[in-house]
Amino acid sequence: MSTVSSCWLAQARFLPLLYSSSPLSRVSFSISPSSLRFFSSKNPKRPMAEKRTIADVLMANARAAAARKKVTRPSPKKRKALEDNGTPTTESELKQTEEPKEPNLKKVAVAKKGEGPISVEERIGKLKKKAADFDPKSAAFWKDGEPVPFLFVARAFDMIANETGRIVITELLCNVFRTIIASTPGDLIPVIYLSANKIAPAHEGVELGIGDAALIKALAEAYGRKEEMIKKQLKELGDLGLVAKESRSSQSVMFKPPPLTVAKVFDTFRVIAKESGKDSQDKKRKHIKGLLVAATDCEPLYLVRLLQSKLRIGLAEQTLLVALGQAAVYSGKHSNPSSQIQSPLEEAAKIVKQVYSVLPIYDKIVPALLSGGVWKLQETCNFTLGVPVGPMLAKPTKGVSEILDKFQDTEFTCEYKYDGERAQVIVNFQFITTFPSYLFHVLYAICHSIQIHYMEDGSVEIYSRNAERNTGKFPDVVHSVKRYVFYW
Repeated sequence: MSTVSSCWLAQARFLPLLYSSSPLSRVSFSISPSSLRFFSSKNPKRPMAEKRTIADVLMANARAAAARKKVTRPSPKKRKALEDNGTPTTESELKQTEEPKEPNLKKVAVAKKGEGPISVEERIGKLKKKAADFDPKSAAFWKDGEPVPFLFVARAFDMIANETGRIVITELLCNVFRTIIASTPGDLIPVIYLSANKIAPAHEGVELGIGDAALIKALAEAYGRKEEMIKKQLKELGDLGLVAKESRSSQSVMFKPPPLTVAKVFDTFRVIAKESGKDSQDKKRKHIKGLLVAATDCEPLYLVRLLQSKLRIGLAEQTLLVALGQAAVYSGKHSNPSSQIQSPLEEAAKIVKQVYSVLPIYDKIVPALLSGGVWKLQETCNFTLGVPVGPMLAKPTKGVSEILDKFQDTEFTCEYKYDGERAQVIVNFQFITTFPSYLFHVLYAICHSIQIHYMEDGSVEIYSRNAERNTGKFPDVVHSVKRYVFYW
């Protein structure tokens, strides 16, 4: 048998029956190439001119497959010219131009009518504008009425941390408050508390009770790291918040949880503070882990710092109060001052600080500010029973003449300043209604002069200058106050 015959015989042994895409449904042949015959079940009597060999069928299919995969490539000179013009030349580049890319939803903000999408960075960057030129709608990357994203507050904290001037920080924070008032005013209270690094008024004594050890364990569980590695990185960076940020950036998640909101973070903090009893630390760590898993960008940094009560952005509470007063003036509603006020911004800041000194509860100040405006704030927010009043701090003076010039025609009382621990005493009277009317007036005069409040349970409360409840530390003072009140 010749060489050609041997080749056909080998093909015949391995391919007794061949299905192809040609009109032939079946192909059968003998072992001899000279006797190879094609038979079609559809047309067994086809003319000889249409008969094709098996080699023709195989080659035709190979050519068709190669044609489908083939990508025409230009000559090297032409390809270089196309690359200089930015025209795709390779197969991967051609596919990239054919397939449209999905937009990055993280970086696309809500676009206004007639505008293209604006990135979150551009939106938040508008907070640096001067307060007089700032548009509150321009910085919001969420729709009106939607919860304020925690990312907005975290990015604002980042901007404040990079500033050193008090006036710049005040304007920036004022723009933050104005943005929230214009979009979601219901979230203003949580934002203010978080900016002040608090979760409740000081006199309520609500604390998170989270130590670094619990935070390290929560970070390890949330980001799949070993505690030893986190402790090592903490020694290098010196900030557990930075460790959390870097841990989050190096971790990818398969199923991304919903974005964090300010309300979600603040409510979770209050839940953590209320956890007590058996397994309370495990429950707190579980809540923290849930927040860390959902956090992105710089959110882990400020979540951990807020949990540590160490915000570290150089924001004082007095600056916050000034920014709140200015935001109320710019908000438009109830912002018309009387003609006697020469500087509305300064006067508004002064009013808010004064109100906060006698009623240090944002839950009461903010609703009154939004509903009645800053100019009526002192009428609606004043001394409240059971709420410790901020102490008057001592201020050095050069002489008596300075005091007289400051007070002018106002009557004032002078007393010696003694060193030691000072406290505010609050007496609650349930029995006051049973006293004669003349005695009630005497008691009111005495209590008013020493800032004593009347409540309904007849107890005595002692607060420190920071509004901390210290009643248990001074039982002798409690006894003396009760004797003094009953004497009258």
